[in-house]
Amino acid sequence: MSIAKNIQSIKKETDSIQVKLIAVSKTKSEKDILEAYAAGQRAFGENTVQELVDKYEHLPKDIEWHLIGHLQTNKVKNIAPFIHLIQSVDSLKLLQEINKQALKNNRTIDCLLQVYIASEETKFGLAYDELIVLLRDEVIPTLKNIRIVGLMGIATNTPSEQMIKDEFYELQTLFSGIKQSFFRKEPSFNILSMGMSSDYKIAIQQGSNMIRLGSTIFGAREHKAEA
Repeated sequence: MSIAKNIQSIKKETDSIQVKLIAVSKTKSEKDILEAYAAGQRAFGENTVQELVDKYEHLPKDIEWHLIGHLQTNKVKNIAPFIHLIQSVDSLKLLQEINKQALKNNRTIDCLLQVYIASEETKFGLAYDELIVLLRDEVIPTLKNIRIVGLMGIATNTPSEQMIKDEFYELQTLFSGIKQSFFRKEPSFNILSMGMSSDYKIAIQQGSNMIRLGSTIFGAREHKAEA
């Protein structure tokens, strides 16, 4: 199936239940992204700052760019002028830097706090207790140029659907508790980003309202042959 048909098929599934589709375009060509764009897709996710900046400079300016990969504080300044949503915030230090760079650009930058839910050491994110400590920090109310609008999590890469389901369920439960405890009066805290190509159907069942799909849209990632 073509990229356009893949997007239409997924949107038929997600639009009616108000789940937002982020097309993960890392390693994908500008031609592929433009094909998705022509099919009506506007929200794209990238893993690295350099690739994100390069694509921003060459592609239509109404694209809504999401950073979904790990972000180093020294690279925040490169995306602060245009980023729509940073999904991978995992420290107070990073939030402070995003706020600083947003202020310089006269913007408010929306952020998701990435929560560590997987049984894999390679994943980033805040542990549950670290998340609570961060949100209770007295610095948070002073950060006027960022907006914490939800949580993001990546499940374990496992064939066990029950394990994935349990991890997503725990994150959804945490999201509800955090909303009640810290953001009850802030309707903007409303994003639960979980689910990728291999597990997005489970994620939606467990309450996700934002999914990040790459291979389901663009096909399997191409690996360059070794010389």
